[in-house]
Amino acid sequence: MDETISAIDTIALRIPLDIWAPAPMSQGVPRTHVESLYVRVTTSGGVVGWGESFGTARPMVVAAFDNWIRRLAVGQSASDEELVPRIERMLLSLSRSGPLAHALAGLDIALWDIRGKLAGVPVSTLLGGAKRTHVESYASLLQYYGNPEHLKRNTARALERGYRQIKLHERTPEAVAAAREVTGPDIPLMVDTNCAWTSAEAEAAVAAMAPYKPFWVEEPIYPPEDFEALAKLRTTTGVPMGIGENATSLRDFRRMVTIGRADYVQPSIVKLGITATAKVAAEIEQAGSTCVPNAFYLGPAFLAVLHCIAAKDKDSPLERMFADFGATPFSKTVPVINGGVEVPQGPGLGADPEDDLIAQFRV
Repeated sequence: MDETISAIDTIALRIPLDIWAPAPMSQGVPRTHVESLYVRVTTSGGVVGWGESFGTARPMVVAAFDNWIRRLAVGQSASDEELVPRIERMLLSLSRSGPLAHALAGLDIALWDIRGKLAGVPVSTLLGGAKRTHVESYASLLQYYGNPEHLKRNTARALERGYRQIKLHERTPEAVAAAREVTGPDIPLMVDTNCAWTSAEAEAAVAAMAPYKPFWVEEPIYPPEDFEALAKLRTTTGVPMGIGENATSLRDFRRMVTIGRADYVQPSIVKLGITATAKVAAEIEQAGSTCVPNAFYLGPAFLAVLHCIAAKDKDSPLERMFADFGATPFSKTVPVINGGVEVPQGPGLGADPEDDLIAQFRV
């Protein structure tokens, strides 16, 4: 008998983080915790699937579940791969992006977990089969506002912990130079600027970073959907470009490659889910770019990204937030060791969140 969705619960967690420096600002407040929103879906047969939505937008995402998504999903088949797209269409007059899309992403991940558990296979198998079982990750440092001592010390810390690729969240050539001084010339060094500049400002800023050989510069332009400006910047500076964390449309991802000439396309799984991320990866990699999913998350989304990377055509690294945490989800079941992680082989996502961690850090 087909199993139906009997319950959908949202579970908010706040896990303390330490970046060995003053906390950076995020949305006007110091970023002192990892803000997570887990999505737990239970079926009529008692199977539990886990997903994760964009935790930073937690109050709005929870409202999306409470006011719309739960009543549309409960009672529906957990195996229906058209359920999430159907709900998206039913809610199109409200929004096709933002918190509603983020909520549906968490539901989508949880349903893939359930389908894998029902079939007794990993999600990567459902996606067409794992092409790799080991994934290298890169240390994604939070922002140090160009402070050279913090940058040098924590770049060295990441290398000491086994990472062989580093990403900065910085906006100055001096910051890139400080990190490059520590890494040497051969370590890939990415720079995420979080939409720092207008198209008129970006050329000089990125050109100043070019001597330090950034592996890519991520989201250099605001608004991020100005793909024509991105293409011009790519041509004039010769620096590889990454973009996509804020997009929620397959059409936009296509335009990033065809118009924006993006080298690396970075869908966020907590904003898109597994279904859309897999479609983006397949299509844009056929077009010549590389899909490097945004993965600044520690919960079930971390596992979901692993399966997507395992199943797609091109190998790419996994993003890993670099900090010390009050607790690290999946540290025993799916650990990151020396910058690498094994793709889980168990059914569904391959591991469930730890009950004691949820009890300790649940909001």
